[in-house]
Order: sequence, then structure tokens, then C-alpha cells
Amino acid sequence: VNGTTGEGLSLSIQERKQLAEEWMCQGKDKLDHVVIHVGALNLPECQELARHAAAIGAGGIAVIAPFFFKPTNKDELVAFLQKVASEAPEVPFYYYHIPPLTGVKIRVEELLDGIKAQIPTFQGVKFSDTDLLDLAQCINKNETGQFEFLYGVDEQLLGALAVGVDGAVGSTYNYLGRQTNLMLQAFAKPDFALAQQYQFLTGEFLNFVIKLGFGVAQTKAVMTFVSGIPMGPPRLPLVGASSDFIAKAKAKLDSIVWPNGD
Repeated sequence: VNGTTGEGLSLSIQERKQLAEEWMCQGKDKLDHVVIHVGALNLPECQELARHAAAIGAGGIAVIAPFFFKPTNKDELVAFLQKVASEAPEVPFYYYHIPPLTGVKIRVEELLDGIKAQIPTFQGVKFSDTDLLDLAQCINKNETGQFEFLYGVDEQLLGALAVGVDGAVGSTYNYLGRQTNLMLQAFAKPDFALAQQYQFLTGEFLNFVIKLGFGVAQTKAVMTFVSGIPMGPPRLPLVGASSDFIAKAKAKLDSIVWPNGD
């Protein structure tokens, strides 16, 4: 909640609190976990949002690295994260690693060393980067299974599954969730050939829309025409998807023939 697709960083603190409260209300007895993103550009706002998430009973909180004045090494980043996590001392804490947007490229493998001693609630990482070497090293070091690794680059999920991720968080699953669940089932069987088919077809759609110009605004347009639920306009500086994009994306998605006639 209030992550990238939700445009959390473009919302006011009050708007973010309102959305978090509504998700907790609507998710009651329906969702296993509601993880609320509380990252911001400044520490006091992160701490305020962390306290609020704890007060409303969030199942977890997540934080991106601040990205204007950036941490330049592991110690600086951990110090920042610790100050946020300490405001919600009973709530599982996730680091949201997304260097393509933050520009903070501190390797997660390095970050994990000794982090539990500094952040007792540290639960894991949402890993939104294409560096599968770093991800694999994290999982290899996680012998006791104390951490969870959730992958965030949807078009590479099958590769991340192969190195051992625990789950995934991504925007694609808002409109291709059923197909992704079938891919997960195929991987678990294991039926790798079938899992590949689902991943390749997801990639075919994403490759098509990326060439048209694909971001959060366009993602919301796809979510709208697939679900029938209007997602509303994005907030400036993002601008809404064009009618041409919507028509082409819908035609492409409709043209895809999923395995077994799905």
C-alpha cells in the first residue's frame, strides 16, 4: 500500500494515512497481510507514517532509501532504516530495494550482514532490481530462512523463482494475477516448460507496451480496462495514458493465447 504503483511518494502524508486506513478496513478477514510503504524523503515523515501503520494494525511496513540526499554506504542506509523501524517496534520491517528509481545501489547482500542486531524487526526485502547475482547471494546466505525475499521485476519472476525467492510484489499482478498464479503452480509441480510459456507471454505483453512508453499512468489504464474498475488519473508530473496507448495495449493483451486456453 502506497508503493510505486500507488504513487505513494506523490501523495500527502494525510492522503497516505487515509489510504492505509481504508486498506486495513477493506482487507479485514480477506487479506493475509497488508504491508504499508512508509518511505519518504525525510526521516520525520517516515517515522510518522511508521507509527500510524503500527497504530492501525498493519501486518508489515516497508521503506525505500531516501533518494535526494542519498545514503552512500551500508552504515548510512542501515542507520536511516533503524530510525524508522524503531517507531513501530512490533511490526515486521521490509527494505524496499528499488535502485532504478532511488539511485541507491548499495548491494543487499552487504546490507544484510548484521542487520538483525540493529533492526530486530527486520523481516526481509522487496527486491526490485535485475541483479540476480545479488539476489542469489542473499538467498544463499539466508540458510536459516530468517528473512523473506519478495521479487519486484515482474518480467523476470521465473528467474528469481529459480534462485529461491519467497514471493513477488508487482504491478503486473493487478491485471495478470491469474496467469501468474498458474505460472507459480507450474513451477511448483515442477513443469518448467509450462512456467516458461507463461513468463514468455507476460514478457511479450510488457515488451510491447514498454516500446509504447509504459509507466505507472499506463499501468493504471491497463488495470482499468482489465478490471472495469476506474483507477482514476495519475498525479502530476505523471500524465494519463493516451487513447492510442489504451487501444493498442488492449488489442495486444486480447491477442495473447495463454496455455491450455486460459
